[in-house]
Amino acid sequence: MSFVMYSTTWCGYCQRLKSQLAELNVTFEEINIEEVPGTAEIVEKVNGGNRTVPTLVFTDGTAMTNPSAKQVVDKLTDLKTGRSKTLDS
Repeated sequence: MSFVMYSTTWCGYCQRLKSQLAELNVTFEEINIEEVPGTAEIVEKVNGGNRTVPTLVFTDGTAMTNPSAKQVVDKLTDLKTGRSKTLDS
């Protein structure tokens, strides 16, 4: 697993992305920010104070908010090949 997806049960964008990633056999950890204390604050921190989902946080510390499945796959490829960019790049 190379990322955590922060989501909610009612988020249509989350459902769509999870479905698309499942079709691509991409595995990840999912955390519902309404059920796990302290996780909404993580989402707010990486989104400039906004509680926007889906938010994905990768093993290199970078984050994506409401990305496409292609963006996620590209990022995972970058992580595997060592081409990952930090937030400061």
